[in-house]
Amino acid sequence: MKEQLRIFKALCSETRLKIVEFLLDGEKCVCKIVPFTKRAQSTVSIQLSKLENLGIIESRREGKKVYYKLTNKKVKEILKILRRDKP
Repeated sequence: MKEQLRIFKALCSETRLKIVEFLLDGEKCVCKIVPFTKRAQSTVSIQLSKLENLGIIESRREGKKVYYKLTNKKVKEILKILRRDKP
């Protein structure tokens, strides 16, 4: 039950949901995530940190750039189901 709560907590924010949907297609640099969400860099950084702490995404640093990827398989499944049901 705790894992389900953690997942839904992660997805209940519009910004976090946009981020994980964007990452569904693969790893992205934070420099691509910020413009996609249309939010301030500081807001996106806070949300990325929350998603990482909730065990939904992982990050890696390459030089000055930070890349994020969606790692939680259950979240991937949920998002794929939601994508299929879009009109």
